[in-house]
Amino acid sequence: MLVTFVAPTARFRVVLALVAVLAALGLLFGGVPGPAVAAPSTAEDDEGGTASLRQKLDEAASGYNNARAKAQASERRRAALIQKIAAAEKRISALDREVQELSAAAYRGGLPDPATAMANSRSLPDMIGDVGLIESLSQRRQQTLDELRNSRKDLAAAQREVDEQLAKQRAEQRTMDKRRRDAEKALAAADVGGERTGGFSTDGDNTDQPAASSGGDRSSAEAPQATTPKKRKKTRRAAAAPRRSDGTWASQGCSQDDPTSGGCLTGRTLHALRQTKAAGFTRYVHCFRQASFGEHPKGRACDFAASRSGFGGAATGGDRTYGNRLAAWLVENADRLAVLYVIWYRQIWLPGSGWRAYQSGGDPSSAHTNHVHLSIQ
Repeated sequence: MLVTFVAPTARFRVVLALVAVLAALGLLFGGVPGPAVAAPSTAEDDEGGTASLRQKLDEAASGYNNARAKAQASERRRAALIQKIAAAEKRISALDREVQELSAAAYRGGLPDPATAMANSRSLPDMIGDVGLIESLSQRRQQTLDELRNSRKDLAAAQREVDEQLAKQRAEQRTMDKRRRDAEKALAAADVGGERTGGFSTDGDNTDQPAASSGGDRSSAEAPQATTPKKRKKTRRAAAAPRRSDGTWASQGCSQDDPTSGGCLTGRTLHALRQTKAAGFTRYVHCFRQASFGEHPKGRACDFAASRSGFGGAATGGDRTYGNRLAAWLVENADRLAVLYVIWYRQIWLPGSGWRAYQSGGDPSSAHTNHVHLSIQ
C-alpha cells in the first residue's frame, strides 16, 4: 500500500505549536500552572510510615500538647497563689502588730465603757470626745480582729489550693511522660528508626548535639552540651494561635480556604502557614491534598519545598540550608503554633521527644529530603 506524505500547512503548524505550549503550561484539559515538579504523590503512603503510625503519633502528640498546656496552667495558678500567700502573710503580720498595739493602748489607758466616760466628763465637749475615742478604738480593734481572722482563712484556703494545683501538675506531667513513651514506641514498632538525632539549627546547620530545639520542653537528658556560641540569624517569632481558657487546643474542622490548593485548612493550620511565610520562609508550599490517611486530607498539614521551583530531588547546598532553618524555626515555635510533629531529611521532631531518626522511604518525597512536613494539632 502506498502512503503519500502531505506536508503540513502553515496554519496546521501554528495549531501544533499552540497545543505544545498549552500542554507545557498545564492549561490543556483543565490543568493549572504549578511548580516544575509535582507535590509528593497521592498514593496510599504519601508521607512514609503507615496509617497506624500516623494515628498513634497524632494521639500521642496531641495528648502530650494538651497535658503540657494543663500543667503550665496549673503552674501559673500555683505561682499566683504563692504570691497571694506571701501578701497574706505580710498583711497578717501587720494586723497582729496592730491588734497588739490597740490592746496595749487599752490596757495602759484603762479605757472605760462609754457610760463611765460620760459620768466622769467635766464638760459636754470632753464627754463627746471621750465617748468618740472609746468607740473608735473599740471599733478599730474589732475590725482588725475580723480582718485578721478572714486573712488567716484565705491563707489556709490558698495553701490548700497550692497543694491541689501541684497534684494536678504532677498528674499532667505523668500523662506527658506516657504520651512521649507512646510516640517513641510507635516509631520503634513501625521500624522507621526512632533513635535520638541531632536535629537542625536556625543557622541552617545540622547539629550533632542531642535534641536540638525542643519547643520549650527539653528535659535535662535532652539538653545540648556546651559549645562555642554562634551568632544566630534573627528570625521573626510566630504569633501564638488562640487556645481554650485552660490552655488546650480545641478540635477544628477543615473550614478555611487553602491558598496553596483548591482544598481547605483548619484555622490553626492557616495561621501556621501565614506565620511561617511572615518569618521569611516563602518558597513553594502545598498543604491540602486527598490521601488515604494523615493530616493533609484533614487540612492539618503543609509540605514546604526546599527548592524554589517545587518538589524535586534531595535538597543540597542552599536548598538544604533553607530546609534546616525552616525545620528548626517550626520547632522553636511549636508551642505557639500547636505543632504535632515536623519531618525533614530522615528525621522527625515530636513534642517531648525532640528529634528522632525517621527512615520513611527511599525517594526524596517519602524520605522528606526535598520538603519539610508540618503537622498541626
